[in-house]
Amino acid sequence: MNKIRLIFTALIVVLIMGISVGAQTRPQTTAPKPTPTPLPRPAATPVPGNVAVPESRIALADTSMFGDEKSGIVLYVDAAKKVELEFQPRTNELQSLGNRLNALATELNTLRKSAVVDQKTIQAKQTEGERLQQEATTKKERLDEDVATRYRQSISPISNQIGAALDQFARQRGITMTLDVSKLLPAILTVVPAVDVTRAFIDDFNRTHPRPAAAPAPRP
Repeated sequence: MNKIRLIFTALIVVLIMGISVGAQTRPQTTAPKPTPTPLPRPAATPVPGNVAVPESRIALADTSMFGDEKSGIVLYVDAAKKVELEFQPRTNELQSLGNRLNALATELNTLRKSAVVDQKTIQAKQTEGERLQQEATTKKERLDEDVATRYRQSISPISNQIGAALDQFARQRGITMTLDVSKLLPAILTVVPAVDVTRAFIDDFNRTHPRPAAAPAPRP
């Protein structure tokens, strides 16, 4: 299982054109209105020049490493694997449908290139391909929904544990802000290795939240 990366970027460009219209001055036909007297504004409260700035300490954590199969958080990896195995039969079924569609496309290309084109056979295979494509699309949509629901049920409790542990990890080390480097990679030009706490946090979490011991096998 590879790293899990979630990056969403939006860029909006707005073009504004101003149009100025000149108008000829016309003689005034009504009496000018008196200018209202402005209300007095309260005096601004002076800001003290000796306000203490709280000390801050920023750290980086790569959350995509949490799901790394070899060096990630074991509880997270185990839960993800369990969900993957649960839906493996349906995933294999979709893969089989995809293979059949690819084979059907190859057959159609061969038929179209033959010296004698059999339109009846081509039409039958096209109909079969449309049916398989619709079946694959429907099954994939249902699988995606079921997998998302199961992931929320299995992964959310562990994600909450990780979030609480990361807060505690930061407080104990005087860290005032922890940034997810996996979502900031394009914006980071340089970084001192000491501020990356990913490995230290994963090791600490795995130590305090170890993998449950396997149940003993039943005696024959």
